[in-house]
Amino acid sequence: MRVIENLNRALHGLLADDSRAYLLGEDVADPYGGAFKATRGLATRFPERVLSTPISEDGITGVATGLALAGDTAIVEITYGDFLALGQLSDFAVYGRPLPLRLIVRCPMGGGRGYGPGLQTHVIGMPGLSLYEMSPFHDNAAVLAAMLSRGEPGVLFEDRILYTRQMHHADRPFRVRMDGELAVVDVDDRPDVTVIAPGGVVHRALTAMRSLLTERGISCRLLVPSRLFPLDLGALVPHLGAVVVVAEERTPGGTWGSEVAHLLRRPVTAAVRPEGRAPLQESGIRHAVLEALRGTEHAASTGSAGRR
Repeated sequence: MRVIENLNRALHGLLADDSRAYLLGEDVADPYGGAFKATRGLATRFPERVLSTPISEDGITGVATGLALAGDTAIVEITYGDFLALGQLSDFAVYGRPLPLRLIVRCPMGGGRGYGPGLQTHVIGMPGLSLYEMSPFHDNAAVLAAMLSRGEPGVLFEDRILYTRQMHHADRPFRVRMDGELAVVDVDDRPDVTVIAPGGVVHRALTAMRSLLTERGISCRLLVPSRLFPLDLGALVPHLGAVVVVAEERTPGGTWGSEVAHLLRRPVTAAVRPEGRAPLQESGIRHAVLEALRGTEHAASTGSAGRR
């Protein structure tokens, strides 16, 4: 099953199980079913609760916040998540809310299309807002349920490049294990390097890990958290090795990777996209892993020389 099909099934299940759940967005109604077909069939099945809206991200989120404040469940699709600069999200959905809010804002992002700057960094750390990212290892029904169970507004980033990928797919020799909301992908129990990455970077990370293993004998473990913020540090720590690399689709400075490094309170090497609009490449992750290992070897040799 492709990721987009899994997401569509999850949305069908959510609206079927919750009679007070609404889905709003631009062109989400059939026969269009959303720009990326994530909402296909929903309007036909739930005609009174799937609402196509005018082109106004701020207005859509404002209406959804009102529904959530009234006790309903509201799911918003922002056609292009690059337009996430939503006053309604920060002013009404987050600050000073006296009641639980069952509100999810879905944001298709990335895909190397260059539609906009990518605004994940701008909402990391916003009080009372949880941030998730779709991955091929996390069932979307479970992700949506976890987001709603928090009783606070949540943003789900969906890297468009994942939509056509298969769910739960990692070719041999990799194995995939789930530890709660954390996916753990590796080849053995004693990896040389731990790579932490959000869902949209998974396939590039796996490609880098494969080439490092076959060409250099370097074993990596990949950790993919479903919830990016607040980050579940306790889930990460048992799976960490001595060398840690964070790979993300961001330019340097003030990123999710910086938050990870801050929480871990240890040296972390970053693999980020180059300046400009070029996406993060597999070669960038390889380079970061090798740099991290060289730094560790240098520190070890320096320490040995000092003891002598």
